[in-house]
Amino acid sequence: MSARVIGPAAAAGSLGLLLGAFAFQYIGGLAPCPICLWQRWPHAAAVLLGALLLIWPARIVYGLGALAAATTGALGIYHTGIERKWWAGPTSCTGSGDTLSGLSGTDLLSMDNAAPLVMCDQISWEMLGLSMPSWNAVASFAFMALWLVALRRA
Repeated sequence: MSARVIGPAAAAGSLGLLLGAFAFQYIGGLAPCPICLWQRWPHAAAVLLGALLLIWPARIVYGLGALAAATTGALGIYHTGIERKWWAGPTSCTGSGDTLSGLSGTDLLSMDNAAPLVMCDQISWEMLGLSMPSWNAVASFAFMALWLVALRRA
């Protein structure tokens, strides 16, 4: 296969993961945590790079696609480590309680403008022993490999 097929295929994979994340959020009712949202941005960049390949199939685009996939894969591993308690995550979205500091009792009981508090250190969905961030890492590193193959063939 040529680079002009492999690169867009990797971008389509990122699009599939993004659509899946939105389906879990809007159809399945699983609100994303902040790190989940971070993982979406490199996928969006990969999708845009895949579209760019249609008009400008330059080697740099393939390299940037690999970088985007590697970035979201690394974020997936970071998030997995937080979920599995291998390392600490940001205090703003872990069970440390710092997210509630400085709030009064009235603030805590108020339902006005209440946004769902989704913790980064809680596994919300799992399949075959892997959570969503873990599956994101597996798929993203596979897409990175495709981007690199495309780069080599470009």
